[in-house]
Amino acid sequence: MKIVSFGDVHMATRNLGRMADVLRDTDLIIVSGDLTNFGGIDDARKVLDSVRQACAHVLALPGNLDRREVTQFLEAEGIALHGKGVVLDGIGIFGCGGSNITPFNTPTELTEDEIYATLRLGHEVVQNRRPLLMVCHTPPYETKCDRIVGGKAVGSTAARRFIEEVKPDLCISGHIHESAATDAIGPTRIINAGPFKGGGYIVIHADGSQLAAKLEFL
Repeated sequence: MKIVSFGDVHMATRNLGRMADVLRDTDLIIVSGDLTNFGGIDDARKVLDSVRQACAHVLALPGNLDRREVTQFLEAEGIALHGKGVVLDGIGIFGCGGSNITPFNTPTELTEDEIYATLRLGHEVVQNRRPLLMVCHTPPYETKCDRIVGGKAVGSTAARRFIEEVKPDLCISGHIHESAATDAIGPTRIINAGPFKGGGYIVIHADGSQLAAKLEFL
């Protein structure tokens, strides 16, 4: 199974046209949050329609810059990962959208307790599956994937705690645009592709019990 993931789209879907070769044999696209730029259902639908033209099978979760109604929209579309879990081709996939609390009062922010509970809720559906793929819009705390300009770590402590406890094979994150990077917490690889406008995306190949993931740029 081949999965391609990107996030922090913010309505900028033009790079999909440059990914024809990458997406030609892709089985699933995972959008890791921030489909819109403070937008609601109408904007989210525009992004989703563009993504579906590239690959019919999509999973997604909201980012902190998506209004709360986007979560319900993704659920109605049957593609939501926020607090949800799904098994595809033997892979357990679960997630948490939004972000931890920011100074900017963005539309979809969660306390650390809410992030942990949401991850737990999704994981319960797939907890007996391996490989295990966690999709969390906000990156875990203190990795190469959660550093703002100046180097301060601003990721989620709850996401990090959950990873340390559950040890998923891979965690896809986003949110911090300047921290497109790959890192690890124990056996769990962490990848932030950065904003889609910047050309970052993740390619995942599933082979039996293994997930091989690589950060790529257009």
